[in-house]
Amino acid sequence: MNRIIPIESNKELQKIFGSQDEIMRLIEDAFDIRVSNRAEGIKITSNKEADLEKSLDFIRYLLDSIRKGREFDKKDITYCLKEYKRDGTLNMNEEPILDSSVSKPVGPRTKGQREYVEAIKNNDIVFSIGPAGTGKTYLAMAMAVESLKKGEVRRIILTRPAIEAGESLGYLPGDMLAKISPYLRPLYDALYDMMEAARIEKYLEIGVIEVAPLAYMRGRTLNDAFIVLDEAQNCTPEQMKMFLTRLGFDSKVVITGDITQSDLPGGKPLALSEAKNILSNIEGIKFIYFSYADVVRHELVQEIIEAYEKASKKNN
Repeated sequence: MNRIIPIESNKELQKIFGSQDEIMRLIEDAFDIRVSNRAEGIKITSNKEADLEKSLDFIRYLLDSIRKGREFDKKDITYCLKEYKRDGTLNMNEEPILDSSVSKPVGPRTKGQREYVEAIKNNDIVFSIGPAGTGKTYLAMAMAVESLKKGEVRRIILTRPAIEAGESLGYLPGDMLAKISPYLRPLYDALYDMMEAARIEKYLEIGVIEVAPLAYMRGRTLNDAFIVLDEAQNCTPEQMKMFLTRLGFDSKVVITGDITQSDLPGGKPLALSEAKNILSNIEGIKFIYFSYADVVRHELVQEIIEAYEKASKKNN
């Protein structure tokens, strides 16, 4: 069985096949089809009608996206294919959160990430809980930078608890700022992905952007700010309460964490788990839960996380 999908231009053909046909090879493998270029369009061949119909829907969707000006790469197609095969979702046309001048546009790639972005837009406090690589911090940072650009907030505050993972801060060289810098490095890395270095340095100097350990939040009221608390699985319940009560007028808070990777001393309760039980019914506070299906790192990371989840369930 075979079908033909008409193509309007060679430019469309180049985009849908990708560099060295890498995109079309992904589609062929996903649906067990064969694709070839013909004068009248793209020829799709398959022994199974169901696979043929699904591949037609997917390729037509990509063509529609191209005609609407949507840009995508191999990674975008990989995530889109996984979602489509899992639940029939096709989502390639969302507007990006942030049109960065230093990297490609930043936006959600999975269903969970889209729910996360909508939650941040519609709530003053959002908890995002899930494994590494799901974009919890990165998307929150993008939303913060975009809010600053639009004038919705006057400053961005990024914070983390400085909890040691196997070594004491006292053994690190330098003053206190030098000691805590390694804990805050991932936040700086995300910032430099989204803004020009000169602007970041200027904003840090005048306080428009602040990156600080969680202990520095005590006693403050944070008005007109977008505040991101990262690695919240390392907060104690007392720290979490302290942080949440810093919220001022016209501010938004996003708390991110992975309950499975806490560095807190054994026996201490996890603030994220407690917050879920105490705060989940309050209007204006939203909890978003990510799974391995939302991982947007190397494809092996998804499989690693899934394998650990299965092992954990067996042990319990």
